[in-house]
Amino acid sequence: MIADLPQIIVTGLALGGLYALMASGLTLIFGVMRIVNLAHPAFIFISAYITWKLFTDLSIDPLVALAVTMPVMFVFGMIVYKLFFAREADNPRYIEITVLTTFALALIIEGVLGFIFKGTVRSTNPPYSQQAFFIGDIFLSRAQLYAGLIGIGLIAFLWVILQYTRIGYAIRATTQNRSAAQVVGVNVERTSMIAFGLGVAMAGAAGSLFSFVFTFFPGGHWEWLAILLALIVLGGMGSLPGAVIGAYLLTIASVFVNDQIGFKWGPMTFFLALFIVLMVRPQGLFGSKIEAT
Repeated sequence: MIADLPQIIVTGLALGGLYALMASGLTLIFGVMRIVNLAHPAFIFISAYITWKLFTDLSIDPLVALAVTMPVMFVFGMIVYKLFFAREADNPRYIEITVLTTFALALIIEGVLGFIFKGTVRSTNPPYSQQAFFIGDIFLSRAQLYAGLIGIGLIAFLWVILQYTRIGYAIRATTQNRSAAQVVGVNVERTSMIAFGLGVAMAGAAGSLFSFVFTFFPGGHWEWLAILLALIVLGGMGSLPGAVIGAYLLTIASVFVNDQIGFKWGPMTFFLALFIVLMVRPQGLFGSKIEAT
């Protein structure tokens, strides 16, 4: 076991960046608007299919496809927010409404993808998806490395936007206190729409990277939902740093379980972590404790 530990850590760190990117949009959307977006993995799969079409029909590399999927999904996200969530923002049962709405949206997306692409398992296969680096006895997939590094780079870019731009100030103000932000002049509806678009743009980027690291089919997004929820619940729902740390911790743990027990047991790491965190510390590592009202 000790001999395998460096390999486990390296693989977990490489995959952790992609998992963190997949979770970043989900936690941003919840943090700003309290939308529990059950359709987030479905958004990732939309981008994966766009990337697959660009790769198979136009020979566009998935890494280059990021320049297409991110803006497309950003606009798509703003449209989805305007159509389904903007009018209910002040509803006292808003969170419950978003759960039902995004669940229905995920089913619709699954049906549309299934109609267009059938149920065939797909992936993009650029040359680097079959290549690896070797450092002594340590094996490092180039696909996982590229996806992990780009994922963390995009999260850092998102963090810079949130910290140092005008829209970032508005998003953070809305996250902390929606009513107070509105009082001091923040256009909360516009800010929420842009924040939702940014969250879906992160899903778009994740989908392009996902397309050459994993396989996908229209109904496969459901198995990722609990995984992403586990990441953001562990870190604290609404916390971007928490999502990153949660992604690395659980990814390394999952790789360890895969190596020591068996591949089929790896996903159980996320499900067990979700159960334990909800029982012991429901606010997560970096989340604020919710006070009873």
